[in-house]
Amino acid sequence: MADSERTLAHARALRSRGMAWMPPEGMPPATILDSWARCARAGLAIDGAPQRQVVEGMELARRREHAALVRRLAQAELETLSQQIAGSNFLLAFADRDGVILDLYADNRFAMSDADAGILAGSCWSEQLCGTNGLGTALATGTPVAVTGPEHYFLKLGDISCSAAPVRDALGEIVGVLDASSYYASRQQHTQVLVKMAATQIENSLLLQQMRSHLILAVHPRAEFLATLSAGLLAFDERGRLLALNQRGAVLLSGLEARRGASFEELFGEPFDLMLARLHRQPELQLRDALGSSLVARVIARPPPPRPMPAAVLHAATQARHPPPELSSLPGMLAEDAAVAEACRVLRAAVAMRAPILIQGETGTGKELLARRAHELSGRRGEFVAVNCGALPAELFEAELFGYVGGAFTGARREGNAGLIASADGGSLLLDEVGELPLPLQAVLLRFLDDQLLRPVGGITARKVDVQLLAASHVDLEAEVAARRFRDDLLYRLNTIKIALPPLRCRSDFALAVRSVLAGLDARAQISEAAVARLQRHGWPGNFRELRAVLTRALLHRQGQVLTLDDVAAQLPAVAGLAGSALQRHGTELVLREYERCGRSVSRTSRQLGISRTTVYRHLREAAGS
Repeated sequence: MADSERTLAHARALRSRGMAWMPPEGMPPATILDSWARCARAGLAIDGAPQRQVVEGMELARRREHAALVRRLAQAELETLSQQIAGSNFLLAFADRDGVILDLYADNRFAMSDADAGILAGSCWSEQLCGTNGLGTALATGTPVAVTGPEHYFLKLGDISCSAAPVRDALGEIVGVLDASSYYASRQQHTQVLVKMAATQIENSLLLQQMRSHLILAVHPRAEFLATLSAGLLAFDERGRLLALNQRGAVLLSGLEARRGASFEELFGEPFDLMLARLHRQPELQLRDALGSSLVARVIARPPPPRPMPAAVLHAATQARHPPPELSSLPGMLAEDAAVAEACRVLRAAVAMRAPILIQGETGTGKELLARRAHELSGRRGEFVAVNCGALPAELFEAELFGYVGGAFTGARREGNAGLIASADGGSLLLDEVGELPLPLQAVLLRFLDDQLLRPVGGITARKVDVQLLAASHVDLEAEVAARRFRDDLLYRLNTIKIALPPLRCRSDFALAVRSVLAGLDARAQISEAAVARLQRHGWPGNFRELRAVLTRALLHRQGQVLTLDDVAAQLPAVAGLAGSALQRHGTELVLREYERCGRSVSRTSRQLGISRTTVYRHLREAAGS
């Protein structure tokens, strides 16, 4: 952009602000000025408001499914970020490459004002719709950005500050963006650095996942940095051709033709086969690139050897077009623990009876996996449709679930919408986090459960549907009924068959669970008994989701072929007693007592004590380390 155009955009923006604001450094950064100019060319009015666009339930579910891998990695980093910036009135978001928010983590004190009320799951925050903003501008530029208060294009967003960083996959394509927003007055300078680090961690983990069937090298001029985020990652195929590299790898190889498809010999002046032979003799190598720079390399992933299909599985697969349920088990569905084995047994019987099933368990214990297993066992030909009751806006829940006719309400599509229940007709419907439903919507749901008649909003006719009903909740619904936050008649309908999944910390097959998750991440990876023992001492408030994130990071930073105690300990909070002052110990004990009283529900504990979920999780981790 020409300097004159940038200056003009700047002048117009300041004039619209009544010349009342100028950043401490003088001129805003070029990134902000360029964004203002793009917004002006798009015809956005500075004194206007962002265009609110929210994708509907099935479309949001489709986007989440499409971004499943990167979303899973992002969720782990969002949880870590929420701990790092706890107490700063924050809102964390992960959005897809179109700027549609897929997940949100918010501090309880980040109350929705007129300016930020549109920040919700499914809302689109692209620069074309919402002007200069962290999430949208990071996508528009492909670089990390910070947008501070009045640097937002729309004046209405001037009380928010945000830092965002795009996330790229192994091929360098943008697949999402991380954003941390807070109120302008409570912004923290280090947030942008933390967001960048989180994005880099996701990118490295994504490369490790996408390239796990190939050789991956970590490179750095100094060996002690090979296990850090400053290491370059290079993936090669069996012929020594470069398949992928992370951004740090591109920096370390700057000046070389480090393009995808370049041969190892072009980059390092050494035959690939010779390098492989050296790798068999030593864990780390000294490499010298084509420009003469010296690098240390360490293998962090090797292609697994081909494994023959077991004869029994091969025979069964050739005898039927579709394998029986026992041969299509889902990842993470281990049943060596007695409680889990009983859950699976009850699940089979309940599905055979076509009875409603309520699955209870903490976040990350595998409730949705078990629900998908129920759908698989049912043999139903329809779709498995999962509805997150806590993610859908209350005012749109009925329309999203039951559908609507054209013109039923302001903003409705002319052609109407069939709804999520219709999508599950002939299949299975999972009402995930059903305990999050407001009471008025519980009454609407109860009416459907009584007759299974689908009545679109604004319609005058109803039709019968056939769905296998499943519900899941991480809160104790009986306690919610006692507190008058959940209808007892709805619980009676949902609670025909109740299945409880134990938390990871209580499972007798913990060691097997660790090795199963590890095998899913890297088939060749191994872990020492001491490392498993250290993992077992952790409290795992995030259960399998947290375990998967910890093992992914440990694999990325491991020192050898086997994950050791040091490898996993580096990814966990230090083991300590209820450390700190007497006041801190008292606070942890108070949270623990309330947590038990609330049926081990983090959400209820948070509400009862008036603290954020992040704070509850922190106290649980401190207690687990004692």
